[in-house]
Amino acid sequence: MNHEDRSPPFFRAIGRGGCACGRHASVADHERATAPEGRPDTLTRSREAIESAVLRALFPRAAPRRRFLQAVGRTTALAAIGSVLPIATLQAALADDKLGTLEKRELNVGFLPITCATPLIVADNQGYWAKQGLAVSLQKVGGWALVRDRMLNRELDASHMLAPMPLAISLGAGSQPQPARVATIQNVNGQAIVLALRHKDNRDPRNWKGFRFAIPFDYSMHNFLLRYYLAEHGIDPDRDVQLRVTPPAEMIANLRAGNIDGFLGPDPFNQRAVFDEVGFIHILSKDIWDGHPCCAFSVSQNFIQQNPNSFAALYRGTLEAAASARDSANRMPLAKMLAAPGYLNQPEIVIRQVLTGTFADGLGHVQRVANRCDFEPLPWYSMAIWMMTQMKRWGYIKGDIDYQALAHQVFLLTDASNAMRQLGEHVPDAARGSGFRPITVMDRTFDAAHPDEYLNGFSIKRT
Repeated sequence: MNHEDRSPPFFRAIGRGGCACGRHASVADHERATAPEGRPDTLTRSREAIESAVLRALFPRAAPRRRFLQAVGRTTALAAIGSVLPIATLQAALADDKLGTLEKRELNVGFLPITCATPLIVADNQGYWAKQGLAVSLQKVGGWALVRDRMLNRELDASHMLAPMPLAISLGAGSQPQPARVATIQNVNGQAIVLALRHKDNRDPRNWKGFRFAIPFDYSMHNFLLRYYLAEHGIDPDRDVQLRVTPPAEMIANLRAGNIDGFLGPDPFNQRAVFDEVGFIHILSKDIWDGHPCCAFSVSQNFIQQNPNSFAALYRGTLEAAASARDSANRMPLAKMLAAPGYLNQPEIVIRQVLTGTFADGLGHVQRVANRCDFEPLPWYSMAIWMMTQMKRWGYIKGDIDYQALAHQVFLLTDASNAMRQLGEHVPDAARGSGFRPITVMDRTFDAAHPDEYLNGFSIKRT
């Protein structure tokens, strides 16, 4: 996608006011005057990466760095630093060496227009991938089956996926088996059970026999969490209700038309149902499992093996974008960015309610839930194992499973932890150990070390 401004947000925040060397009126003029033919974008990105790295090294804390730059101006600051540090030499070295090591610079990355895609949209819009020397085409895809097929056909180098999809693809569930990897979790929480307004007085799930629910895909946390919630209330999701796979963008229309009684879908469509006055939020998914994964950033094992440096660059840019999205101070401007037609194409107020956690629930109340949606990137092994128990519980996979081996193979927790530490981001100690994060779903504790015992404890299941 083309955007008017792809410079790092740090430099945009302090204003342009000329180029880094101080001899040109703008970055664009500097680019035209100094860049070799055919390489302006790459050189601009390398300069910005070096300038940002030097400033962050001199001023590790954001507030002092910002005060310094506001006091003296960007051009003066860089000129002063350049008098004692060889910024130009470092920039040249980066252009000639680091960027040259990338096996593939032009990448196709897929996403679906839902809030879960926020880290990828931030990486695209704010230039985090560009800083790494990558030219990424962020491509909007129409559905999850199409994402899977385009990844299997290698039309996409990486893509936004539902968190269980790489596990299913690796196992050959629903498709031909192919080694798929979860580089990061894109978001946690960010789902809800929405019911049609006619059910305002029917909030007890035990009374929902005969209901028709929409879910976005079979291999989705939406499906597994809805099934779990229904079963805990004595409703067999395969016998007592209908579950219909429906694209998220079509859930609102189906709810309005009376084709479904409700859905468990991704944001912002849960909030959009309230905005359009066709539904209400019965329960947030965080109240089923607080901190559950929703979507993931996936790559194929083949891409990693053939393009290790490009993968590392993609990793760094994505993790930096996720850190930016996690910052609550960025949520308001993020809502405006995400609302654009090229991204989510939704009313800004709807996205703002999702991101800030201050929202109307459709029942006449305004709720304040700060962690309604968050962007924690670590792909914990325990998350993968829980998903596999539910895939087995409902008959999506048969036979014995080596839960631990598959979790370690598909979820790249070690890689994500190492990359985050290199970027100076906090990594919990457990990520270096077992890779298990405590999980409690509707007051039932999950022990990732004994998944079959957990699975056998359910009375409603297909196995």
